[in-house]
Amino acid sequence: MATKINGYQMTTTFWEDFSIAERFGIKAIKDTFRRAVKEWEDDPTYMAEVAIVTNTKCWMWYQQGKEALSRLYSDLYYKVRDIVYDDNKERPKDYYSIFFRLTD
Repeated sequence: MATKINGYQMTTTFWEDFSIAERFGIKAIKDTFRRAVKEWEDDPTYMAEVAIVTNTKCWMWYQQGKEALSRLYSDLYYKVRDIVYDDNKERPKDYYSIFFRLTD
């Protein structure tokens, strides 16, 4: 069963994927992020879930005093936003409404 974050039932295994990667260090987390975005960039639900996971993990690690992990997840969260918001890629009309609904 997928993870529930802030009342939202995830449809992906991104939380688990990143949690496993954490056991192998920062390089593994970055690789997990790169693969997720490469595979799912065109899917607004999956990109929203990458944003939700990276944002939640940023705050989780911050609260635990793990600044390096918190900073890494913060950087990854903003990379997701940059990909979704700032690229010049043509997206389906409902892409942004789906992304915003899930991340708002």
